[in-house]
This record gives sequence, structure tokens and C-alpha cells, in this order.
Amino acid sequence: MGWFEAVVLGLIQGLTEFLPISSSAHVRVVSAFFGWEDPGAAFTAVIQLGTEAAVLIYFRKEIWEIIHTWTRSLWTPALRAHHAARMGWYVIVGTVPIVVLGLLFEDSIDSAFRDLRLIGTTLIVFGLVLWFADHTARNRLTLERHLSFTHALIYGFAQSLALIPGVSRSGGTISAGLLLDYRREEAAKYSFLLAIPAVLGAGLLQLFKIGEGGAPEWGPTILATVISFAVGYLAVSWFLKYISTHRFTGFVIYRIALGVIIIALVSFGVLDPSA
Repeated sequence: MGWFEAVVLGLIQGLTEFLPISSSAHVRVVSAFFGWEDPGAAFTAVIQLGTEAAVLIYFRKEIWEIIHTWTRSLWTPALRAHHAARMGWYVIVGTVPIVVLGLLFEDSIDSAFRDLRLIGTTLIVFGLVLWFADHTARNRLTLERHLSFTHALIYGFAQSLALIPGVSRSGGTISAGLLLDYRREEAAKYSFLLAIPAVLGAGLLQLFKIGEGGAPEWGPTILATVISFAVGYLAVSWFLKYISTHRFTGFVIYRIALGVIIIALVSFGVLDPSA
């Protein structure tokens, strides 16, 4: 991987991670459009550490309160009913599905799931799911009053679908939240908090694969990660403000259009689906 390629993919990761359009799909698709080699699942997972660092800083007060209160609640029963302590457990429970499924389908994540035909299809299908969820949601529930272990587990299974590029981690979990009648901003916030353990875990595990086999070298990977952090911090702030007053219709149209283009280009032999 060259330095220019690293800059482009870092920008793409930062711009798309928090939007419900699948950052992993965009990293894969943009590489295919430019005729670059697939950077692979390891590179994708590692540069997501940059955008996740943006989440850690943006939500630093909430995250500190969750960690601090949850930890103290382990030996202070009076704190166990506190929202922050319960949120700690909800994040843990919601992380279980993606950990289990990620380990079970590790080989497919690195190969079959990166097929452009599958990515195009999931962009379209889950775009329609997001549209349905957005237009049927009553936008009335809040995390503090209504989040439960059952809801956390549903969110978790929705997040695990993002193991397939094209589904979108935020798109899948936000869709689940909307279908459960959570407000758009609340669904997005929990989506971002829930992603922290999974993204950090996957990124740290994949660090050992950088520079080995077909994975890019350390230099371009670090550059892409730093760029994704800087752009991602701006993107998460914009996205949360945007959805407080707008529906997801624009993202749905974009997903479907991109999915159709990808499938068409593969069908006409312009793109190699597995290259």
C-alpha cells in the first residue's frame, strides 16, 4: 500500500464510520474502484481504532461515568440501580454476540464476506431495513429510562451483522433501536458506546497481522489511522446534530444507489468481486 492510498482510505474511514452506510464496505469498494488491492480485514479493523479514539474523546464524560460507576457498583450495592452502572452491564451484554460470531466466522470475515456482490446486496437490503425502521419508529424511548438487558442483546445481535461489510455497524444498531422505538439520537448514542469494546478488541487483535502476508505495512496503516481519527471526530459531532432534526432518507438513497452501481459493475465485468 502506498502513502496516497493510505490517505484516501483514512479519509474514507473517518467520513463513513459513524454514518449508516458502512465504512468497511467503502474501504473495500473504493480500493476496488481505483484498482488497488483489497487492503484486507486486518487493515480495516486497525484503522477503525482511529475513529474509535474519536468516540472515546467525544463521549469521554459519559464513558468515564460509566466505567467509574460500574466499577464502584461491584462492591457498593446502592450504586447498582444507577443508570451509568446499568449501562456498563448493557454494553457488556450487547458485546457478547459480536465476540462469539466474530470468532465463529473469522475465516469468512477475511474472505467470503468481502465479496463485492455480497457487499452490494447488503447495502441495498439493509438500506431498506433502515428506511422501514426510520419511518415506523415512534422515537419516544430514552436510554436512561428504558434500556434493558433484552434490548441490549437485540442491539448486540444487530451490531454483529456488521461483520459483513455493507451492513454498517451504526446502521444495523440504529435500525434495531428505531424498531424498538428509541429516539434517533438515543439509538445512535448507544450504537457508538456499544461499538467501543468490539472495535477496540478487533483492532488490537488484528494489529499482529499488519505487515504480514498481504496486509499493508505499518507506516501507511498508522497514517490512515491518524487521518481517520481527525476526520472521524468531526464526523461524529456532525452526525449526532444532523439526526436530531433529520430522517435517514438521504443515507438510504445513497446506500441503495451505491449497491446497485457495485452489482452492475461486477455484472458487466468492470470490477472483480473477489480481487
